[in-house]
Amino acid sequence: MEMKRILGVDLRSDPARDPRFVVVQRPQDLYEYPPGSGSWIHESLNRHLNTEMQSLEIAAQSLADFPEAPWELRMQHARQCWDESRHARLIARELVRHGGEPGQFPVINYDWGVACALETLPARLAVQNRTVEAGEMDLLQQLRDTWKAGGSPETAEVMDGILADEVQHVRFANEWIKREVRQNPRVVMEIAAAIEYLRNVTNAFTPAPDDENRAGVKLGDLDREGFDVNTEDRRLAGFGEEDLAALRRR
Repeated sequence: MEMKRILGVDLRSDPARDPRFVVVQRPQDLYEYPPGSGSWIHESLNRHLNTEMQSLEIAAQSLADFPEAPWELRMQHARQCWDESRHARLIARELVRHGGEPGQFPVINYDWGVACALETLPARLAVQNRTVEAGEMDLLQQLRDTWKAGGSPETAEVMDGILADEVQHVRFANEWIKREVRQNPRVVMEIAAAIEYLRNVTNAFTPAPDDENRAGVKLGDLDREGFDVNTEDRRLAGFGEEDLAALRRR
């Protein structure tokens, strides 16, 4: 696999993007705004569109990278590809409906770079599905409420529909990882190494609170950790009470 080195960590090289999109490499190079302010509507939907595109690409790349995976798991990845493509179309539709257009703001392929740098399927599922997409369930709950409070019930419904699909994407990864760990305890070491890698990348990409992005917004003002754990949907996705308690403590 082709790799790139950004901020001192190795990531998988960017997937292809059509000429409308400007791809950047650091959080400081994004035009991210606090929710509800300025150009937040267009920028957040543009960024969300790229997130869904990355999720599609990660699931598709896993099908290509691990052809010997169990058939049931490959079918789950294929279904996820369909879900993520539908999500991308829905977000693109909302972006245009709100007066924006794809490629209006720069994007960063962080999720792809991290998940697809991992060389085993348990590691990739633990990072992408069980960690990143589980975090998306928390964020989508907040976005649903933000759009509804902002007078955009149609967009709120889109967020709620995407959230319902994410539950299944996280659930199949949770179930498969648990089965693998029972059959092969060494998988725990693969997952632990993958989570440590994710932690190192996250630390490298976490800017100082006073750093500003290209919109002139201090990154400390974006309140990235300010949303609640989506306890109900995480339970549906196979998280146990110990998992949820640990998330609440963090």
